[in-house]
Amino acid sequence: MPEGHTIHRLAQDYATAFAGTTVHVTSPQGKFSDAAALLTGTGLIRTEAHGKHLFLGFGAAGTGAAGTAWVHIHLGLFGKVAFGETPAPPSTDTVRLRLAGDTAYVDLRGPTTCALITDPEKQAIHDRLGPDPLRPPGDGNDPRTAYARISRSRTTIAALLMDQKVIAGVGNVYRAEVLFRHGIDPYRPGRSITPAEWDAVWHDLVALMREGVRNNRIDTVRPEHTPEAMGRPPRVDDHGGEVYVYRRTGSPCHLCGDAVRTADLAARNLFWCPTCQKG
Repeated sequence: MPEGHTIHRLAQDYATAFAGTTVHVTSPQGKFSDAAALLTGTGLIRTEAHGKHLFLGFGAAGTGAAGTAWVHIHLGLFGKVAFGETPAPPSTDTVRLRLAGDTAYVDLRGPTTCALITDPEKQAIHDRLGPDPLRPPGDGNDPRTAYARISRSRTTIAALLMDQKVIAGVGNVYRAEVLFRHGIDPYRPGRSITPAEWDAVWHDLVALMREGVRNNRIDTVRPEHTPEAMGRPPRVDDHGGEVYVYRRTGSPCHLCGDAVRTADLAARNLFWCPTCQKG
C-alpha cells in the first residue's frame, strides 16, 4: 500500500496536469459512470491529501470550496495511477476513472475506494484520521493530538505508528526507519515514549516524508551512511531508496554490524536492529 508521501505527490501531479482546465471524465470500467457523467465538463479546481486518502475537487472556476464536488480515492493494496500525454490511447475495462484534458490524461485502476462525496462526508474522513506530517499545522493537524493517544496506550509504538487514527500517512517503511533513526525499540509501549522522543520522531517524519514527496521515493539514511560515504553497494529493491532496516532481514546493520531482525506485528512485517534499538 502506498505511504502518505505518494498520495501527496499524486495530489501535486493531478494539480499540475489538470488544475484550472476543463476535464473529460469517464469510467470505462463502469463502476463510476454515474458520477463521471456529473463531473465531465467541469474543472479540477483543487487537490488534497490526508494520510493515504486523496481528494479531487471539481467545479466551475471561481465557485470556491462551497461549490466543490469531491472524488475520494483510496488506492488500497492494488490501486494504480498512470499519467500520460494526449492523445490518450483507447482505455481498457480495468480503468475505474479516466481524466483527460488538452495535454494529459490519467487512469486510475483497482482502488479500494473511488467515490463522489459531499463536503460533510469529506470532513468525516478527516475527523477520523490522525495528524498528517505532510499537512500544514493547525486546523486540527496537531502532533500533540497523536501524542495524547500514544502516551495513554499500552500498545507498542510500532503498532501505534501504523494506526491511521493516531497518525495518518505513515506506512511500514517510515515506521521502521524512523524508529531506527531514533534508537527506539519498536516493542516499547506508547505510554513509555517521552514528549521529547515524540517531538523528535514527528519532526523527523515531517522532513523525511517531504523529501519523499520531492524525490518520489523513500530515502532515510543520513549523509554519512550513504553507499558513497560508506563504500558499500547501493540497495537493490523494487521499493527503491536507501534505508537502514526495512526489508534488510539478516543483513548487517549499517551502524553496528548486528543482523537486522524481522517479526510479525499487527499483520505487518516489522524490521529493527536489536543493538541500536534496545528497550
